[in-house]
Amino acid sequence: MAVAELTLVPIGTNSTSVSKYIANALDSIGEIKGLTYELNPMGTVISHSDLSVLYKVIKKMQESVFENGANRVYSVIKIDDRRDKNYTFKDKVKSVNEERKTNS
Repeated sequence: MAVAELTLVPIGTNSTSVSKYIANALDSIGEIKGLTYELNPMGTVISHSDLSVLYKVIKKMQESVFENGANRVYSVIKIDDRRDKNYTFKDKVKSVNEERKTNS
């Protein structure tokens, strides 16, 4: 299972607000079987069993920002590609929270 976090920063827009670009980027990916995502204040976490699907989703989201009028896009991508067991990004958070409880 591969998990990625994508942060898109539109540059060269007429406004300091970028929510419309991010909303359109999320809308651009449509429904992809097996893809899960969660928006957070600093980016979007996406997950799929096939890393190549994540690369396609990332490209689609970045291109959407250009298609909606940005002249430049600064993107930050972090990828965790774990192949020794099946897990989700929610499992990762749960594991850390359980560890914190153990250490309390």
